[in-house]
Amino acid sequence: MKFALILIAAAAVAQPLVPVDPALAEIAATHSFLEAAISPDGVHVAYVEALAGPADSAIYIAPRTRVTAGDGKSSCDEAAIAWSPDGKQLAFLSDREKREQLQLYVAPSSGGPARQLTHLKGLLADPRWSPDGKRIAILFTENLPHAAGPLDPVPPDSGVLGSLIYEQRLTVVDVATGAARQLSPKDMYVYEYDWSPDGRTFAATAAHGAGDDNWWIAQLYTMPADGGEMMSIYKPPVEQQIAVPRWSPDGKSVVFIGGLMSDEGSNGGDVFQISAGGGAARDLTPGLASSASNITWPLGSKQLYFTEHFDGGSAISELDPAAGQTERLWQGDESITPPFDDSGISMTADGKASVVIRHSWQKPPEIWAGPVGDWKAVTHENGQRKPLWGQARSLHWMNDGFRVQGWLLYPSQFDASQKYPLVVEVHGGPASSLKPAWPRPGFNPVLLSQQGYFVLMPNPRGSYGQGEKFAMANVRDFGGGDLRDILAGVDEAIRTAPVDPGRVGITGWSYGGFMTMFAVTQTTRFRAAVAGAGISNWQSYYGENSIDTWMIPYFGASVYDDPAVYAKMSAIDFIKQVKTPTLVVVGERDGECPAPQSYEFYHALKTLGVKTEMVVYPNEGHSFHTPAHQKDVLLRMIAWFNENLK
Repeated sequence: MKFALILIAAAAVAQPLVPVDPALAEIAATHSFLEAAISPDGVHVAYVEALAGPADSAIYIAPRTRVTAGDGKSSCDEAAIAWSPDGKQLAFLSDREKREQLQLYVAPSSGGPARQLTHLKGLLADPRWSPDGKRIAILFTENLPHAAGPLDPVPPDSGVLGSLIYEQRLTVVDVATGAARQLSPKDMYVYEYDWSPDGRTFAATAAHGAGDDNWWIAQLYTMPADGGEMMSIYKPPVEQQIAVPRWSPDGKSVVFIGGLMSDEGSNGGDVFQISAGGGAARDLTPGLASSASNITWPLGSKQLYFTEHFDGGSAISELDPAAGQTERLWQGDESITPPFDDSGISMTADGKASVVIRHSWQKPPEIWAGPVGDWKAVTHENGQRKPLWGQARSLHWMNDGFRVQGWLLYPSQFDASQKYPLVVEVHGGPASSLKPAWPRPGFNPVLLSQQGYFVLMPNPRGSYGQGEKFAMANVRDFGGGDLRDILAGVDEAIRTAPVDPGRVGITGWSYGGFMTMFAVTQTTRFRAAVAGAGISNWQSYYGENSIDTWMIPYFGASVYDDPAVYAKMSAIDFIKQVKTPTLVVVGERDGECPAPQSYEFYHALKTLGVKTEMVVYPNEGHSFHTPAHQKDVLLRMIAWFNENLK
């Protein structure tokens, strides 16, 4: 801790060549929407908006009627909205009663006070109404003393490790009485679930053991809604993870997304269907040239709908499982869900209307509703916001037989007669997709555009958006073909835009941090690098991180069974080849990419006389929550590139 604080309190950050405060003010002034849900009858649209505080949010029914458990003046966290089947009530979670302790509430859509249903201790999440409207299911982690999720700061270790595990259990709350009953077993962590159409059974993804670590080996289960044994109906192969279980309207089968996924909540793959009694799972979208990210199957529709990562953008398709037919309804170079959230779209019971959160680099977020692809704006909260960064262009290039896509963001004050430096931003994951999205606070290379840089944002092999073959093409090959894709993308950017080939940098967070560390050991092409929450040594990382089960599908074996494959992809094994000045930044309590990985890389560069600096941010996890730290890491990134590329 002392070392981290000393680093943060070190010399002041050099100011950017162009003041960054106007862009940060524009981002801060943006109304950010976290959720949107249309009532089953299509009469109402509810949405959640982030407020000024780091854990503050508010619920509205369009156009702007506040729904709250409080007085509407005191700050609190209110989210996780769910419409009753008849559209007359809205369930949600609120910490009005006690800060950071969420409880379940219901409020009438016609207006009036909210009614508190639960008085539980622990973490509540994901409320869903039973089909008859008499019960609400939630995911409940009893007595959990901290925020849940691998992106949050991990608690300091003490005592006997692994002796205390908090399980997220499926719990049902009676709407009339508020009585809550935990249904799933104590030794089972439930990730996602869905009610059967008759309300008698749940489908759920779940695994034994610690929740953050075991999502990658979760199976698909069914369980009686009145309690009883959980029955596994599908155990995926090791190279496949599963997400978003949804019942068919006839209750005879369950559909889900299956594919190689590196991060819980970042979904991508094909759509599968399996009988409710178990058996073989059928791929409904074989050869899909995109990556399905979420599924909605309205009760009154024969067709299901799925959102997609597609060629660097988003898409929505309609699928008729009985006929085996898929039709693309809409596609666009934008995002249609909140950033870092594959929550899909909300639809009416007949599937004729939907609601999405649309945004891109040029258009700030707003809520849109209507038939898929024919939406109309529901909110107009960000009409005054202006992008203070440049225009983006989608690039394509061929490499090793793959057609690779990426985005090239131009300098904000672009002059075609000048040459500009370029910084490559490698996304996290690797199973993810970098799509146009309105910038958010923190480590955001998009703002380098304001400083006079081109920013290349590639989606190399291993990314979502071009099908499962492409997503799986970096298995046992991190830093191999994916790095070649990135370098070929740099060549394409230089070919198509006035980029100075002698002033190219690289940066990224998480997997992008690894790729930054590894790239500078393989090539001297990059004149500056900023590695955020990176991984320098896969061999030591295996025993340090809190989510190691994600590694087996990608590496093929544990580090103890095949250390060689881990070594060949570790930057530390090639460290003496580094010449590139590199800034290293990380959160002190990052469980996904622990700080010792950054220490290893920094220590090696310092020992070898390579220009370097390391900043550790106290009490931060994989994602930074403290506004001062979010700004500091951005300013340091900009200053490092300005110093070493300009």
